[in-house]
Amino acid sequence: MEKLKQSKARYYVDKLAVTAEPGLTNAQLMLTNYDLKPVEPERRQWGPWNFVGFWVADSFNINTWMISSSMISGDNGISWWQSWLCVWIGYSIAACFICMTGRIGATYHISFPVVCRASFGIWGSLWPVFNRAAMACIWYGVQSWIGGECVTLMLRSIWTKYEDLPNSFPSQSTNTRDYVSFFLFWFCSLPAIWFPVHKIRHLFTVKAFFVPAAGVTFFIWAILRAHGIGPIVHQAGKAHGSALGWAMVKGIMSSIANFATLVVNDPDFARFARKPRDALWPQLFTIPVGFAVTSFIGIIVSSSSAVIFGGTPVWNPLDLLGRFLDGANSGERFGVFMISAAFALAQLGTNIAANSVSAGTDMTALLPRYLNIRRGGYICAIVGLVMCPWNLLSTSNNFTTYLSAYSVFLSSIAGVMICDYYIVRKGYFQIRDLYSARKSSPYYYTFGFSWRGYTAYICGILINIVGFVGAIGKKVPAGATYIYNLNFFCGFIVASASYYLLCRFFPIPATSDRWMEVGDEIRNPSVAYGADDEIDAISSEGSPDRYGVKGNKDEEAGVRERKLGTF
Repeated sequence: MEKLKQSKARYYVDKLAVTAEPGLTNAQLMLTNYDLKPVEPERRQWGPWNFVGFWVADSFNINTWMISSSMISGDNGISWWQSWLCVWIGYSIAACFICMTGRIGATYHISFPVVCRASFGIWGSLWPVFNRAAMACIWYGVQSWIGGECVTLMLRSIWTKYEDLPNSFPSQSTNTRDYVSFFLFWFCSLPAIWFPVHKIRHLFTVKAFFVPAAGVTFFIWAILRAHGIGPIVHQAGKAHGSALGWAMVKGIMSSIANFATLVVNDPDFARFARKPRDALWPQLFTIPVGFAVTSFIGIIVSSSSAVIFGGTPVWNPLDLLGRFLDGANSGERFGVFMISAAFALAQLGTNIAANSVSAGTDMTALLPRYLNIRRGGYICAIVGLVMCPWNLLSTSNNFTTYLSAYSVFLSSIAGVMICDYYIVRKGYFQIRDLYSARKSSPYYYTFGFSWRGYTAYICGILINIVGFVGAIGKKVPAGATYIYNLNFFCGFIVASASYYLLCRFFPIPATSDRWMEVGDEIRNPSVAYGADDEIDAISSEGSPDRYGVKGNKDEEAGVRERKLGTF
């Protein structure tokens, strides 16, 4: 009877396992599956216009709309054009970081969890991956709650009495109306998680047309109602001298910090690029342009609101649309419905791009035998629901500050990754070894952990940790605050410099003396030990020394395999 129970349990466990390549060892089954392996040519379907659509769609969201509010308002506020300049500079810098991490994915067609293995170790990569997955799940719930506010406006536009829906919630943190809206948004988001990553580019294409059109309509509508562009554009900045300089620095850093998570996980999307340049120029130019235009529309619409309703500007576009509904006729309600629907679609796209796909990819790396991106995405959605985001947002004013500030610590992960790829290895990866648990693998390091990567990662955190405590409300020295004002740069520079010096004094294997990316030669991405891969081309010219590859016999064999097209 006991054996029967065990056999049944084994049967159901095996049924839960995802499809894997034949011939993998148990250790390899903890390192790879279909969604983790290098993307084969058939799935490399993202062209340059797909990346343009992706970032145009992603730029049009509520956070970007409001990003200038904290820069302009307050005792040390800056003028609107100074804040807009900060947005241009910040997102231009962020685009450079995005392109640096995205090139790794676009060249070798691997995701962030696999890229991490080169610098943190085969098993050591699991902590950065878990770190990113946990944050993605929390943000999924928070962004879904904001999406629910869009649904509330849509339903109020159709059914005016929805605002007065009877409340049956005993909690003071939310009410029946807001929870119903949140659940509707959450539930309607589930089908988007089903589609594979190389297919959801169509969602971003639709969003890239619909959402900006609605934003421009909102822009024109607000100016017409205000008979002008309002007082903000005529308002002089209050900050001067060093205060002005630091205010602009903080504005630039807030724009970069808003991108910290996407800097790390851009390989998750870029790996589906047809060619590396397809993920380069579209991202480099579309990101600053798209986010700057959205910020400008937000500034002008908020400025117009001060004329329309009097008093201070309304920075939150959802609050402003709610005020547009008061006493609105049927045509105006239709306009609010369409603009609210556009913002809901914007939240959906942002949640998919920044959270569900990232969490799904990361969870796939944490348990590849039983999870793929689709399953991981649904787990992320469930966590986002059961975490009750309304409690987190209502019980602590510092919670969203904490989430935003915490994201800058991802800069130390990005610093290690970028330094490892561009400076230490000079673009050279041995792809098959990134899926190998053998002790002879160049990425196995010490028990699967890279002490160099972790030391540099901790150094990048330590430089910001005191300022981080200050950001969430504690009193800290002024020097720590100034350092934290440059948080992303400090974390990135310290982590990357530490990693470079450690690798300089304690060399690592599988590096190159000159720039040598071999990702274009990936044809049959089989990672099983001893797999008989298809040989695309045979060339006997050269030797491992000629290619400048440093390492042991396994690395030398890697160069021979590269020449034979077996990666």
